[in-house]
Amino acid sequence: MAITSANQLELLQTAEAVAREKMIDPDLVVQAMEESLARAAKSRYGADMDIRVAIDRKTGRATFTRVRTVVADEELENYHAELTVDQAKQYLDDPQIGDEIRDEVPPVELGRIAAQSAKQVILQKVREAERDRQYEEFRDRAGTIINGLVKREEYGNIIVDVGRGEAILRRNEKIGRESYRPNDRIRCYIKDVRREARGPQIFLSRTAPEFMAELFKMEVPEIYDGIIEIKAVARDPGSRAKIAVISYDSGIDPVGACVGMRGSRVQAVVNELQGEKIDIIPWNEDQATFLVNALQPAEVSKVVIDEEAGKIEVVVPDEQLSLAIGRRGQNVRLASMLTGLDIDILTEADESARRQAEFAERSALFMDALDIDEMMAQLLVAEGFTTLEEVAYIEQDELLAIDGFDEDTADELQARARDRLEAVNQAALESARALGVEDSLIEFEGLTPQMIEALAKDDVKTLEDFATCADWELAGGWTTVDGQRVKDDGVLEPFDVSLEEAQHLIMTARVLLGWVDPTELEAEAEAEDDAEAPELETEEPRA
Repeated sequence: MAITSANQLELLQTAEAVAREKMIDPDLVVQAMEESLARAAKSRYGADMDIRVAIDRKTGRATFTRVRTVVADEELENYHAELTVDQAKQYLDDPQIGDEIRDEVPPVELGRIAAQSAKQVILQKVREAERDRQYEEFRDRAGTIINGLVKREEYGNIIVDVGRGEAILRRNEKIGRESYRPNDRIRCYIKDVRREARGPQIFLSRTAPEFMAELFKMEVPEIYDGIIEIKAVARDPGSRAKIAVISYDSGIDPVGACVGMRGSRVQAVVNELQGEKIDIIPWNEDQATFLVNALQPAEVSKVVIDEEAGKIEVVVPDEQLSLAIGRRGQNVRLASMLTGLDIDILTEADESARRQAEFAERSALFMDALDIDEMMAQLLVAEGFTTLEEVAYIEQDELLAIDGFDEDTADELQARARDRLEAVNQAALESARALGVEDSLIEFEGLTPQMIEALAKDDVKTLEDFATCADWELAGGWTTVDGQRVKDDGVLEPFDVSLEEAQHLIMTARVLLGWVDPTELEAEAEAEDDAEAPELETEEPRA
């Protein structure tokens, strides 16, 4: 096939037809044709030559051009596509390195093999352009709902025709035991769109919490308009779900708006989700109030929040325990997912028993350490004393405020507490030295003898060892592993050392060792203050 005037316009017509069929830019098809013709010309004139082809976008005329680049003498490698400055003087008046010399060459005759090769190049480029177009289109639609037709099922995964491409609904993204037949209509959430070698991969989901949120946005105009916001969603797909909503208009009830007249709005979502029961909960900034709402229909007597550990204790009446936990723990699990907290549920009887056990344990501690009778020990615990340090170093007026305590009693109690602490500290130091702790760590300010003993048992025996520790190794923390919060125990956690205190101690040790310049730390602190930077996220202590 020769590129003659008879088929010049045919090139453009073919390009437009292919582009229209594949819904891509016609110029991309023309560029593919230019590349394929250039490759065919190289097979005719020589692979070492730099042959370029330009197709006129109006007339369809293909121009074949040989290009030679001016290079330095020592860089000349390809005599067919490069030439030196001296060689270029016969073509240019003042040639410079990097200049190009272009000579038009005759069009090539495409034999059967060359024509087939050109066709393959064009098809490959067209496929790449089509994939890019599909990826760009569906990438922008990630996070939305799409309707499609079921094409087939492969190993439990559903292949869905979404118009200009295919998407996959994996087996674990289906609700319960859903089954589909070819040509069934299906509504899914576009969870992810990835660019892969075989083309864009579109992953769908019907179990994602976002799918429910998007369905409510379609059914509830107030959510679409931004008057009501969905703050959190927790699902046990196909069984039960909880959704937290808030209204920014005091005249609109967010729960009522989502339920709709006679439950019409929520029922439309329930039907789409194969009968999944939905609890609509008013969101509240106060965690305790929000959790009480999230545990509905169970009644809650008391809530105790441990913000540092990210845990929460809920006390319920004895007869409400099974309702609060739910069948197979479903209710408390969904409430935990909704609030992002680990929830421990106790009955009032369990909490009372635990308080009594703690009271007895602390009373026994004071009886043993201070050599006092049970009544006096219970008086100390009832007034809120929990440790010997509190008794030993608290203002004496605090002790005198206890009924039956005079000045002599207070003096004697504090003296006994200090003597006991001194004995305990001395024993801890002796134990630490026996374990091989060096003086550099013992003399480090901020560590008690008990802390030093605990560090020694964890093989931290020098100031250098201490300076290499991570803050969470000392203070403890929480790590999220496979969606579950896992506790990391800290060496100094039993001594109530916070993460900030651990960071300060470690940095002080590094400054003393000369590992860190204190002036740089001060400059960084001032820069953070000036920028009003937010506090560092410390919830995830390790990878």
